[in-house]
Amino acid sequence: MSKDLFETAAAQERLPLAARMRPRNLDEYIGQEHIVGKGRLLRRAIQADRLSSVIFFGPPGTGKTTLARVIANHTKSNFLSLNAVLAGVQQIRAAITAAEEHKKLYGKPTILFVDEVHRWNRAQQDALLPWVENGTVIFIGATTENPFFEVNKALVSRSRVFQLNALTDAELRLTVERCVQDQERGYGQWHIAFTAGALDHLIETAAGDARSLLNALELAVETSVEHWPPPAGTDIVINMQTAEESIQQKAVLYDKDGDYHYDIISAFIKSIRGSDPDAALYWLARMVRAGESPNFIFRRMLISACEDIGLADPHALTVVNSAAAAFDRIGLPEGRYHLTHAALYLATCPKSNSALGFFDALKAVEQEQTEVPNHLKDANRDGDSLGHGAGYLYPHAYRDHWIAQQYLPDELIGRVFYTPGATGYEQTIRDEVLAKRETQLAALQEAADSAKTGYTAEDWQVRTEGSSAEILEHIRDTLIKLAQLDADDRVLVYRADGGLLLWASTRIAVNGCTAGLFERSEALDAALRYAETFEVLHRPITALMPPTASACADEISAPSEAALFPGASVKHAAETACVCGASAAGYQQSHLNPHTNPTVQPLFPDIVFDAVLAYNPAATLPDFAHFFSRIAAEQIAGARVVFAFQLPQEGLRLASLLPPGADTQRFTAAESAFFTDAQNERLSWTPDMVAECAHNAGFTLQTVERKTYQERRLITQAELHRWFSEDSEYGRHIRSSFADDPAVLEAIIRRLEQCCRKPVECGRGVGYIYMHL
Repeated sequence: MSKDLFETAAAQERLPLAARMRPRNLDEYIGQEHIVGKGRLLRRAIQADRLSSVIFFGPPGTGKTTLARVIANHTKSNFLSLNAVLAGVQQIRAAITAAEEHKKLYGKPTILFVDEVHRWNRAQQDALLPWVENGTVIFIGATTENPFFEVNKALVSRSRVFQLNALTDAELRLTVERCVQDQERGYGQWHIAFTAGALDHLIETAAGDARSLLNALELAVETSVEHWPPPAGTDIVINMQTAEESIQQKAVLYDKDGDYHYDIISAFIKSIRGSDPDAALYWLARMVRAGESPNFIFRRMLISACEDIGLADPHALTVVNSAAAAFDRIGLPEGRYHLTHAALYLATCPKSNSALGFFDALKAVEQEQTEVPNHLKDANRDGDSLGHGAGYLYPHAYRDHWIAQQYLPDELIGRVFYTPGATGYEQTIRDEVLAKRETQLAALQEAADSAKTGYTAEDWQVRTEGSSAEILEHIRDTLIKLAQLDADDRVLVYRADGGLLLWASTRIAVNGCTAGLFERSEALDAALRYAETFEVLHRPITALMPPTASACADEISAPSEAALFPGASVKHAAETACVCGASAAGYQQSHLNPHTNPTVQPLFPDIVFDAVLAYNPAATLPDFAHFFSRIAAEQIAGARVVFAFQLPQEGLRLASLLPPGADTQRFTAAESAFFTDAQNERLSWTPDMVAECAHNAGFTLQTVERKTYQERRLITQAELHRWFSEDSEYGRHIRSSFADDPAVLEAIIRRLEQCCRKPVECGRGVGYIYMHL
């Protein structure tokens, strides 16, 4: 036993320095922050052991093989490694056999790492395809050549490509520092020093290649003493001459070997699904040569046209159907051209299997008994007697022939059955379909918020009359443009309940991540259901904001005028008011500055955020303190913080609907006094005041803007009665202004009822702020 241990230790010592210092886990890994930084997609995939097939593409010495070794250390799956320079078809078959045995015994796939995968010829690469496709093998390839040119297209299409960049000088310097300090694998037993410029020369000449740098360092250190290894504690100095002699100019790798022609042996439909026209023609010829019925072949292609191509190319079904009809008229042997025409069209089409969403819908039908929403029922038969169809909004009456309203049954709101693909025709409609769906969900969520504050769903049906959804879309697009989101960003969405910003960010930050901070548990549950339409690793990370003073919140009743000046939820505003004080004027610096409020704990401690987005994060000026403290508790130093909020003073004014007159002037003055009352914290604030609060909280402002949107609204009599009731803050103020002559006010209300029988134009003011901590 001791001899074996001695031999193992000796073998370890004989390993090159670059091999000994190879990182063993993600914490030791240096560089490639854009793909393995905290919160990035690849890092989360490795940590969760949920890796799919990937290809690492980058120059030598950037950590491709090292990443594969890190994956091997993290995964519970079987891990096999091949070098394409040395391995041939026999080694591939042996690896596949081992993978099949492991899957049979343990039910888990094998991760197969192939280094220098571009060195394999087409046949060797194709040999992996069936096993990657059926899940026996998870493929990890490493290549210095562009995989889109040098690796089989079918293999690339089944893998996610991650491009690794040359290491920066700072990352190379950190690599050297770790090496000279590590006593187990590096040179920590000795005192390594560099004369002026020596280390800089090694780093500069390595040009981003960590392996080249470590090889040069090894040569420089171990040839600077007479015998290696010297006694522990020996001083070893690397001067400029040694550095220049130790590192050599790197050779440029350029490999164009191999005949890259498709030679796949696969089944006919599987070849079509895999977009390989050569294999499709081969199997088509085999079937025709064997005497297979052309009607059967066309039948299978008609199925594939909808199952495998679908809306990625809506013309596929028409092409195959026309080819089949032409074959019936012409027959064999000339009809073989029509078989070929249809097969080649399908094989070269973009692919989508989104039509499988029908079976998810069928399953929902079988499992749940639901009622048709009243506004979707047929109004022609019993609309007058039962009110069927009441509240339905005719989409053609609106811009772009679309308006946000509920179409699914109440029990299925938020369920998704169709997810458009990202290729072909579906790629052109994908963003619009998802954006409309998400705007609709956000609008329905806003309706739910209103219902919780005394605002009924029936009122929402008429409130959406007009361009509310269009305004939500514009606000979303403006925030994303201001934040300059890109694929590598790690984004925090505050008050993600409506999903307006959450899903757009999730689609954009595909290599980073999106974290959603939710205010209500039911909204979080709905978001989790919708997130099931995304791949597991592309789903947003979520958390529920902890309550701060729920007891205090329960004592505050919901305002009846939520429709006049909507904002954040009342409970959230109440909680913040209880914690931070009753008025903006009474706010202390300690409340506004998150760095002096240690009670706020981070909810995403493992993520360093690049951007923060929010819409309506607060309902009152004091309420913004909770927002600032909450986001500042996360790691957002240097992040782009962009948020928008509705301005209550720039909303609907009922006085604007009245004809001129003395009574109108009196009502206008009373209403204006209500909205400009400095004591009313829910109304008396502006973008500049919010910006000042942000500045006091330690944020640096870059942009403060305001925009006014015009929308059409249909105001109901129920709304008017609620607004003018004694239960409404607005109603109490107006009635007190007409206490000396209530009959005049009643007459004004009757005139307003007449004015509101058709949609009215009103403004919606929105403030935008861009800042950073």
